[in-house]
Amino acid sequence: MKFLPFFFCLMLISAVAMLPAATEASDAPPDPAFSPLQGDDLPDANTRPLSFVRDVIPALTKAGCNAGACHGSFQGRGGFQLSLWGFDPPFDFDVLVKSSRGRRVSPASPQRSLLLQKGTGSIPHGGGRRISRESEVYRILYEYIAQGVSPIDADEPALRSLEIEPSILTLQPSESISLRVTAHWSDGTKTDVTPWASFDSNDPSRCEVSRTGTITAIRAGKCPVTVRYMGQVTAVDVTVPFATSTSVSEFEVYNFIDEHIRAEWQRVGLTPVGLCSDGEFIRRASLDLIGTLPTLDETRAFLASTEPDKRRQLIDRLLERPEYAEYWGLKWGDLLRVHRRYIGDKGLASFSGWIKQSLRENRPLDQFTREILTAQGNVFKDGPVAYFFIDEKPEDLAETTAQVFLGVRMQCTRCHHHPFEVWEQDDYYGLAAFFTQLEIKQPQELGNSGRYGGTRILRWISEPSPQRTMKVSAQPHVLGGASPVPNKNEDLRVHLADWMTSPENPYFSRNFVNRYWAYLMGRGLVMPVDDLRASNPASHPALFDELARQFAEQGFDLKWLLRTICQSHVYQLSMNLNPEFDHEGQFYTCYLPRRLSAEVLLDAMNQATQTVEIFDGMPSGFRAISLPDPTIVSSFLDTFGRPNRSNACECARNGAPDLAQALNLLNGTAIQQKVAAKSGRLAKLLESNRSDAEIVEELYLVTMSRQPTADEERIVTETIAEAPSRQEAWEDIFWSLLNCSEFVFQH
Repeated sequence: MKFLPFFFCLMLISAVAMLPAATEASDAPPDPAFSPLQGDDLPDANTRPLSFVRDVIPALTKAGCNAGACHGSFQGRGGFQLSLWGFDPPFDFDVLVKSSRGRRVSPASPQRSLLLQKGTGSIPHGGGRRISRESEVYRILYEYIAQGVSPIDADEPALRSLEIEPSILTLQPSESISLRVTAHWSDGTKTDVTPWASFDSNDPSRCEVSRTGTITAIRAGKCPVTVRYMGQVTAVDVTVPFATSTSVSEFEVYNFIDEHIRAEWQRVGLTPVGLCSDGEFIRRASLDLIGTLPTLDETRAFLASTEPDKRRQLIDRLLERPEYAEYWGLKWGDLLRVHRRYIGDKGLASFSGWIKQSLRENRPLDQFTREILTAQGNVFKDGPVAYFFIDEKPEDLAETTAQVFLGVRMQCTRCHHHPFEVWEQDDYYGLAAFFTQLEIKQPQELGNSGRYGGTRILRWISEPSPQRTMKVSAQPHVLGGASPVPNKNEDLRVHLADWMTSPENPYFSRNFVNRYWAYLMGRGLVMPVDDLRASNPASHPALFDELARQFAEQGFDLKWLLRTICQSHVYQLSMNLNPEFDHEGQFYTCYLPRRLSAEVLLDAMNQATQTVEIFDGMPSGFRAISLPDPTIVSSFLDTFGRPNRSNACECARNGAPDLAQALNLLNGTAIQQKVAAKSGRLAKLLESNRSDAEIVEELYLVTMSRQPTADEERIVTETIAEAPSRQEAWEDIFWSLLNCSEFVFQH
């Protein structure tokens, strides 16, 4: 009997919890985004039949019930899980109607449904009060329950696309405008879904958007607004001008890039800086195209030349230099994660050599990609085979292939629908399924113990390999496309390569146009550069489209792409360290300075000082941009952001300056040793009995690619006069040049 009081307490607590509360558990006010109904009576159930997919899912989404921070989390909340943003209606229907013994909905007494009582805060709810009894969301949910919770109709029209009006906006600060969202269905019908769409500002400091779709401009700049409805995602291009008018009449158009950028300047009221000097251009183009400073003779000849098209000629010469393949081989090595830990020393030499040979031959990018994706055989002989030894699991190959070759990040779709795109888990595993029919044979299986250099063999097989079994079974299909017809005698990767490298592919061309634009211009048309999605639109969409289209029409010629960008007037603008407007460089009114990458900076120091670097296992004078992988020890390269090639993200290379780098330049012994080297440039200059004016001129030409100014010559003269010795003075001067921002940064 001693347990009875406790037992009755439990019964009392349970009974109280089940009663409709007179006071709500949350004091949160009703969400103003929902249109209130007229009158206080409960909604009339005798209305048109409601659809779970077209009515209930949007209502739950608008209330935030299936958001990632609520029941849309991969683990749910309070034992109740919905699919993220309602991307899996059948799952949601089962959870709401069938599971938990059907307690979440009560057709016999809709107002007592746990779904409504929790949502309105009538009984305790961890998420607080999400809807009011007067809201449109409540009406939809109540009526659907009252009508008997009709199951999902298999023949119900599917959502095909969203239409946003207006899709391009130019707003003055404090100006507002409301969007209209129209859903286009598979049966040809159109409906206004503005009240049920979700709106998000990509930059709330520039513009805000209400839950009803009203955009209010705050300050000048670009501010895309993302619109989401039932798995479809699109964006509205919102621009807030810096000025009401501007004049760009002095800006000369060199090619179509300039036309698009100039049109945007006129739209936002910005004026570009002037053309860069010849010294800036030869240094900029040389570092961008071949990762190498121009030589003393090259700089002098270029500065002295009076030919009107000398810049165009310089670009053509640089693209034919042997350093071109070495430098861009380094970038592709980072992207494809060429590393001996995955493929061994011989595999490293094979894969790295194949990449550089492809660049020397200017192999079209579509062919380059196709050879990688369809590779099979011996990695010692067929370099591209190494791609499938770096990632061996189909899921990992799907993620890497999508990010590297399409600029699409698929990682989150391994577990759930992409929160900012249309991709589902089925898309993820459909892409991964292209890589399930591959088999890796070990040296022992080939009759070679591996002791004498045996290698693994990759081959395609007609059935899925036990080595590559996925947790989720899926038919191979491309993103947004149908599955290829299975053929046991054909490698399905060929279908993937055909789709991926097609000129009509909406991602392939744009991905590499955006990457190469970012390499040359300091930031991509889309940022981050490997995150192309509808909710992350380009800053200059018209330019992005045309550049991608022409790149495909030119046969995916990478040298054409580099040449086109470098020949534009926009690329040749001067640097501006403190622009009055456009501080982020989004509108390219000036050239964006950036720190030289680790390998380029080290090579530049060696070239300027005429010293050589000693890398373990490499011949004397081996250049940093030619190193095959990051296993070659160099504390300098690691300090300045050399990636370890463990992931395919562009963010793996850290280009941001930090304190460790500054201390390395200021206090490290390496630079001082290069400056004072007995066989270095400075020692040779001092031994040659050349005048101070001649010495300072050469030092400026080999570091900054320009002549010293009158003030700089005066400072040098004063430094020499005040120094204990001429040797020490010149060492200090040279050391200062190598430490200044003009040398360390690309500008």
